Amino acid sequence: MPTIPVKIPSQGVAIAEPEIVEIETDALMVGGGMGCCGAAFEAVRWGDKHGVKVLLVDKAALERSGAVAQGLSAINTYLGQNDADDYVRMVRTDLMGLVREDLIFDLGRHVDDSVHLFEEWGLPCWIKEGDHNLDGAQAKAKGVSLRAGGAPVRSGRWQIMINGESYKCIVAEAAKNALGEERYKERIFIVKLLLDANTPNRIAGAVGFSVRENKVYVIKCNAMLVACGGAVNVYRPRSTGEGMGRAWYPVWNAGSTYTMCAQVGAEMTMMENRFVPARFKDGYGPVGAWFLLFKAKATNAKGEDYCTTNRAMLKPYEDRGYAKGHIIPTCLRNHMMLREMREGRGPIYMDTAGALQATFKTLNAEQQKHLEAEAWEDFLDMCVGQANLWACQNIEPEKSGSEIMPTEPYLLGSHSGCCGIWVSGPNESWVPEEYKIKADDGKVYNRMTTVNGLFTCADGVGASGHKFSSGSHAEGRMVGKQMVRWCVNHKDFKPALKQSADELKKEIYAPYYNYVAGKSVSTDPVVNPNYITPKNFMMRLVKATDEYGGGVGTYYTTSKTLLETGFKLLDMLEEDSKKLAARDLHELLRCWEQYHRLWTVRLHMQHIHFREESRYPGFYYRGDFLGLDDSKWKCFVNSKYDPIKKETNIFKRPYYQIIPDPMHP
Repeated sequence: MPTIPVKIPSQGVAIAEPEIVEIETDALMVGGGMGCCGAAFEAVRWGDKHGVKVLLVDKAALERSGAVAQGLSAINTYLGQNDADDYVRMVRTDLMGLVREDLIFDLGRHVDDSVHLFEEWGLPCWIKEGDHNLDGAQAKAKGVSLRAGGAPVRSGRWQIMINGESYKCIVAEAAKNALGEERYKERIFIVKLLLDANTPNRIAGAVGFSVRENKVYVIKCNAMLVACGGAVNVYRPRSTGEGMGRAWYPVWNAGSTYTMCAQVGAEMTMMENRFVPARFKDGYGPVGAWFLLFKAKATNAKGEDYCTTNRAMLKPYEDRGYAKGHIIPTCLRNHMMLREMREGRGPIYMDTAGALQATFKTLNAEQQKHLEAEAWEDFLDMCVGQANLWACQNIEPEKSGSEIMPTEPYLLGSHSGCCGIWVSGPNESWVPEEYKIKADDGKVYNRMTTVNGLFTCADGVGASGHKFSSGSHAEGRMVGKQMVRWCVNHKDFKPALKQSADELKKEIYAPYYNYVAGKSVSTDPVVNPNYITPKNFMMRLVKATDEYGGGVGTYYTTSKTLLETGFKLLDMLEEDSKKLAARDLHELLRCWEQYHRLWTVRLHMQHIHFREESRYPGFYYRGDFLGLDDSKWKCFVNSKYDPIKKETNIFKRPYYQIIPDPMHP
């Protein structure tokens, strides 16, 4: 009997031959997170004075775009009475001695101003009143604020507590108000940057598509900011099946920042670095407030504080100045935790019950109830799924602990990670010349990449972690001002593209054409010999990276030979990426995200292959080069892709210490 075709409906907006929309602007911002919101706010402020046209384009909607989408319960970078030099020392210690100190100091002296703006725009910040805390609502009712000199409630030396479920909405509203409706476009996914046809190494535009309409956007510009987050789902998640969408970092961050900038020749730095946060198991709920505000301890299954029992593991790092007293770098805390798991002393627990009960002893019944509400709100502010998981597992945090575990690896530059793009520091006398990038006009533009006119900030900036949300916004504001300066200084530039709009359209919609050409060969559109779906592509990608690139399956361990096997698999994926297929606009978005993930994680593995040491134990291990080797590797590992030769060159750049270390001069 003949087979009867079964039509499996697609889930998104129907896809069809697209319309081409061409736009010209001066300053183009790609992304909608905290960085681009800061850049938009500042670019308009300066650009309107000089007639500079500004446009922001976001894949999502600004109110819930970026890593702060769900909200936050704390702002992790607020200096207040702290010194910017100490801020640099903290970041340098946590990232094992290799950071761009010029960028970190520059950020530290500006970040508080963004926090004060957030508060003025409506963000409720907790304020200290005598020996007790006022939450955001209480502080507002009493008319006290940070800007007016109120002392923040700190959950750590650098962190302050907020009521932040609407944090991103508040910041996005300020950006939108500054831009006005005509200067931002949402639901447009920029997937490729375009170099100028006439001027070498010069940005000229970008191309993308609408995820709601069949339109391809070709945008010409004078200056561009690319800040669309880091990368998640480049490694196999611990969660499986229907839980695979759960991750600590937002799933829509696909490495687009790194891939698009690298492809046009921007120099990359420290792409071997990754962040592996310890989080509440399976729900990925944040642990920071529990450690810092509630003073909870992490223990092994015996109830032992493994950071104490494994203290001797830190000796080699303390001797180099990478661990100091009670300040243990994030990766080394993981390092000690993983030893407990390998030697059979797991699971690892957060002692939530002990922390809450100890605090309850000093509080009356009403205050106890308020503290318990704060413990739950920590998740409701930014990780609702964790609260759901506790409820369905019958976990009451005041009565029993909850498992924590390192997650799969993520690639980012704003949290406790520092991979990203090599950018220019400020043009000041204390900044080493090698940290300054001279543009085609001989000037230095802060946070510009090695491609003329191309800027980045937030997760895009490499070798400069611990910016978090406030620092990303502040860094965006720096870039917004620099972009306007660039446009004013290059006002006569006329961008010209190498490809025609029609050629770009065919490239961007290639997965649609692949589907149309091959769909009749099989009855199931998900399984077809002529193409590969984006989900199947990602399954192959994360299996290869997990097993060969140091994922959870190998306890984050890899080696030269494992990496080289992985490269062969990724090369085949690169070949098969030309056969990605999209049945609807949502799958077209997924196809381009997977392609960006492939480029990003391959670059990550290439950097690990080049750096012959284990600089970040607990984040990854080179099984063939365990331990640190400062004599050869206390330097930045950088890389540069040649868009003409289509080759990547990996090399070293020197590290310069700017801020002295009193204990290790």
